[in-house]
Amino acid sequence: MADGPGPPPETDTVPVLPPATGAWREGDPAGGRRFVTLPDPLPLETGAALPDVTVAYETWGTFDGSNAVLVLHALTGDSHVVGPAGQGHPTAGWWAGLVGPGQVVDTDRWFVVAPNVLGGCQGTTGPASAAPDGRPWGSRFPRTSVRDQVALEVRLADQLGISSWAAVLGGSMGGMRAVEWAVTHPDRVERLMLVACPAAASADQIAWASPQLAAIREDPNWCDGDYHDRGRGQGPHVGLGVARRIAHATYRTAEELDLRFGRRPQPGEDPYDAAHPGRFAVESYLDHHAEKLVHRFDAGSYVALTAAMNGHDVSRGRGSLADALGRITARTVVAGATSDRLYPLSQQEQLADLIPGSGPVEVIESPYGHDSFLIESRRLGQILSPLLE
Repeated sequence: MADGPGPPPETDTVPVLPPATGAWREGDPAGGRRFVTLPDPLPLETGAALPDVTVAYETWGTFDGSNAVLVLHALTGDSHVVGPAGQGHPTAGWWAGLVGPGQVVDTDRWFVVAPNVLGGCQGTTGPASAAPDGRPWGSRFPRTSVRDQVALEVRLADQLGISSWAAVLGGSMGGMRAVEWAVTHPDRVERLMLVACPAAASADQIAWASPQLAAIREDPNWCDGDYHDRGRGQGPHVGLGVARRIAHATYRTAEELDLRFGRRPQPGEDPYDAAHPGRFAVESYLDHHAEKLVHRFDAGSYVALTAAMNGHDVSRGRGSLADALGRITARTVVAGATSDRLYPLSQQEQLADLIPGSGPVEVIESPYGHDSFLIESRRLGQILSPLLE
């Protein structure tokens, strides 16, 4: 998930040495987060059980018993859907154009809940979190799936007294969780919005993830996942940065990159200097997004969540894809971008065709590729508004 369509930087403003992990850790400012710790271990699909699980979440609005809306974030997102960057929140809200007072998801009407995902790094239990012995989970963090992520969100809903969601909304990895919610718990999802996501990860998507995972795991500072207590500059930030560069290139489009950057050099640099070759502007742009991520995210979480996304398949163990999606009873809207080369529109068309309560796929005409689900707030609002009326 990208951070928006801003211009490439001309100078670096971040510290030279990133922390070993960019995870939020106990003792850091909580910001708008709230926390629930499960009273019992969380059973996982592997047969293991994860003890002392904490889920971080944020809420907006007031719960009246029937107005709860679940908003689910993408790979490198978190619970901070709306609000400024500041203490405890390294970035501003990622869907501020849709959620808030007077917005399409009007928090004067709806009670919005946004949890950080299981395996994440912004307050919910993940590889950077302390295990029961007080040390970071690191390499000991168990393999988890999208279904495990939803199982934790079910436990959170139970803790909050929410028996049914008025709507579940998600894009990209959040859309994977949203469709899994609607298939696994159809009686608890009244409305459903799926954006830029598939019913199952494709071979192409798994292939793009493979070099990202390899970059992190082959970083000498990966230490098999046990790097969290090391000093600044001693984490696998090189590998995580490479993973981000690969991913970010798939989030946008060739046409947009050509239009914005072409073959222009980065100001003050010369790519043709034989002694000290500089960068092209597009390289600086990717470097910038890599630098931002290594300061606010955890490499272990990136690996755990990417592996969960690779395993996503709502039909697994449920017969055909039509059988699985046929379980959904929610009134559904599916949307996708024409320019999305990572999660192509054909995947959203498949969801819309097979979900009984869905109309035809809603098309987002945008040059921004997969990141359209973060950027095209106006169009998304037009799509979402009738669903919430």
